[in-house]
Amino acid sequence: MNKPKIIVSKDGPYIVSGNVPLNKEIAEIGKEDEPEKWTETEKYPNKETYALCRCGNSKNMPFCDGTHVKTGFDGTETASTKPFLEQARTFEGHDIILKDAVDLCSVARFCHPKTGTWKLVVKSKKPEAKQEAIRQACSCPAGRLVIYDKKTGEPIENKYEPSITVTEDPQAECSGPLWVKGGIEIESESGKKYEPRNRMALCRCGNSNNKPFCDGAHLTVNFDDGDKSVKK
Repeated sequence: MNKPKIIVSKDGPYIVSGNVPLNKEIAEIGKEDEPEKWTETEKYPNKETYALCRCGNSKNMPFCDGTHVKTGFDGTETASTKPFLEQARTFEGHDIILKDAVDLCSVARFCHPKTGTWKLVVKSKKPEAKQEAIRQACSCPAGRLVIYDKKTGEPIENKYEPSITVTEDPQAECSGPLWVKGGIEIESESGKKYEPRNRMALCRCGNSNNKPFCDGAHLTVNFDDGDKSVKK
């Protein structure tokens, strides 16, 4: 079996190989009227290789149907290839550290409840604040927020097997990015490789200014892949 891999094709789809599982999850709203947890709604049949739309206009979402050719999609990649830790700011807590790479934000909003992840980290001497900070950071699909243990220096992460999740954001009435999990290798159309990470969010609306990664543009353009769960 081939190693899980995603190739960002020139002005075209993401070519996924290595029999990577594909599913769909929606962001469910909690008591504070903010996203609180992810819930799986669908699993797609396993395939060794498949192509996922990144222009935002396929009629066969989440898969590519060739529409990018008709529309003249410009998929030029503009994202930094710097490792996460070189991009991230540091926020100190009691026995945890929050690393925040703001340019990777996909505006999923799991960091908003209970005064926000940053303040919770500062208050993390309180067990409930620490637990909530970790939960929020781990729910960030883009991996913008990562919490580290001060003693070990290791990230506190959910253990994901290589997989891809098609996300939906019913509260915002739009479809979200592709949530890439488990350290899948992502290769640019030019052959350069991005740092493999446990959590990454790839743009699939075609409008990100940080391609191939999501920058929240799907909210601005009200991206709708046809999933009925995005409608209130």
